[in-house]
Amino acid sequence: MRLKARLERDWRFFRDLNRTLKRVKTIAPTSANLVCDDIQAAVDQWRERPALTYEKRTVTFAEMDAIANRFAHWAKGIGVRRGQTVALFMPNRLEYFPIWYGLTKIGAVAALINNQLAGAPLAHCLNISGAAHAIVDDETSPAFEEAKGLLERPMQQWVLGHAHGDQRDLTQALKSCSQLPPDRSVREGMTAGDTALYIYTSGTTGLPKAARITHVRAQLYMRGFAGATGATEKDRVYITLPLYHATGGLCAMGAGLLNGGSVVLKKKFSASHFWDDVAAEGCTMFVYIGELCRYLVNQPEVEAEGRHKLRMVFGNGLRADVWAEMKRRFRIPEILEFYGATEGNVSMFNFDGKVGAIGRTPKWLKKKVNYRLVQFDVETEEEVRGMNGLCIEAGPGQIGECIGKIGHDARSEFTGYVDKAASDKKILRDVFEKGDAWFRTGDLMKTDAEGYFYFVDRIGDTFRWKGENVSTGEVAERLQAIPGVMEANVYGVTVEGADGRAGMAGLVVGPEFDIKAFGETVAHDLPPYAQPVFVRILPAIETTGTFKYRKIDLVADGFDPTAIKGAVYYRDPVKGGYVRLTKPGYAKILAGGVKL
Repeated sequence: MRLKARLERDWRFFRDLNRTLKRVKTIAPTSANLVCDDIQAAVDQWRERPALTYEKRTVTFAEMDAIANRFAHWAKGIGVRRGQTVALFMPNRLEYFPIWYGLTKIGAVAALINNQLAGAPLAHCLNISGAAHAIVDDETSPAFEEAKGLLERPMQQWVLGHAHGDQRDLTQALKSCSQLPPDRSVREGMTAGDTALYIYTSGTTGLPKAARITHVRAQLYMRGFAGATGATEKDRVYITLPLYHATGGLCAMGAGLLNGGSVVLKKKFSASHFWDDVAAEGCTMFVYIGELCRYLVNQPEVEAEGRHKLRMVFGNGLRADVWAEMKRRFRIPEILEFYGATEGNVSMFNFDGKVGAIGRTPKWLKKKVNYRLVQFDVETEEEVRGMNGLCIEAGPGQIGECIGKIGHDARSEFTGYVDKAASDKKILRDVFEKGDAWFRTGDLMKTDAEGYFYFVDRIGDTFRWKGENVSTGEVAERLQAIPGVMEANVYGVTVEGADGRAGMAGLVVGPEFDIKAFGETVAHDLPPYAQPVFVRILPAIETTGTFKYRKIDLVADGFDPTAIKGAVYYRDPVKGGYVRLTKPGYAKILAGGVKL
């Protein structure tokens, strides 16, 4: 029976992998076929079918194409030429996807700016885009106005809404633009290796970096997920993630549109309205980020969650405990977890639904994939090298950094960032032989004997304490299971005179939270080195647009109770539990009077 189950699992893995590879095998950086040609092919085949639904308005493939063509002609008319950039700074809305689709029709590049940004981070993203024009709407225009003084060069602001001052009215300008496709000659000579988009990193540990997304990389995302999800013209994909990132803007769009299906787009995620929307719209799939699913399982039960038509959900970052609850409570037939970095060359799928795994590489496939795990020292934040100077591959159960060998084909190339210095930092050289080059994902993982991969932590998040490596992700997962803890963000802080970094947990708690009971559970459930030394109570945890926790500001705050609003506790080695940290207590810790 066990052998039969293993064979069925392997057959399913091979089937789904083959289906995915069939969609991407013809993609090449030297091809003249661009991502807009892929989308145009879908338009031509399914012109009258619904493509996009947003706030009760639905447009067909033909209507979506007409919107894109107007933007293409507008950009061409104001002098935007192939290779030049237009900044797109808006929340999710019906025009978002057609805008960048239209810009690629004339060979232009769209810089997809996080609409949550303001001030210096916004100006930074606009500056490195090199754009001379920016598209905004009524919601984002005020933030753009405030950041204008920080721009390194003039940038014309085009508003889909009410224009004032030196702003230009884009709605009015589009009225005189043709709905017919621009002549293909405007992009003659371009290849799929040319840039299509700039997609920015989340900026969880600093200012965002602009990843250069070529046409071939955009095609890999879109075609790959059209294949991996088994999408058909009957599918309807619910997207509540921001379109300025690859998961929602490329992966989910590809699954929704390239095989003739449709997309239901929401401006932003709402846990309270989620199931009503999914049920009412007849959605068959939705795309997730792990935290989104955790919000859903923490919501009270609603009637609509039992009458959906979902056949699959797909995304990344789903914790094992939330995964099991999603399957049980919401009766979701299939969960497709995947791993990939926007700018990287490593991607994997967990096709057979192993709970908690981010992907799988069976032994018979290992020589065909370009990624490996190498042993890593979290204290020095460097790969471990042998006597020959080369890296050492991590075996099953060992934690290592995931790296991807850089090649010249579509799936293994590394196009990097706009900033060359930032790109160079992501390349690891002389790994398994002199002269080779590998992309550093910055992610720590481990594998098991069956070839499943499990995410452990981001490098820089994992820290060393009492001679042991502490995974912030694993500790946070344990803490969030404790009664009264609604959210937990775990990180390491420097304590003068201490070896390594002490664990600190920023908690959002409910009224039933009890620090004494919390301490007792921590002592029971976690080994001593993994138990947070400090606990900080937060009103909320700051996140990026894709629900990733920001740690940089919390790390900078440290554990000084005079500099922090709200309660701070430390684990008192004498009393054996958490006690409130006072100014004298803080001074005593700094003086070495407390053995942490």
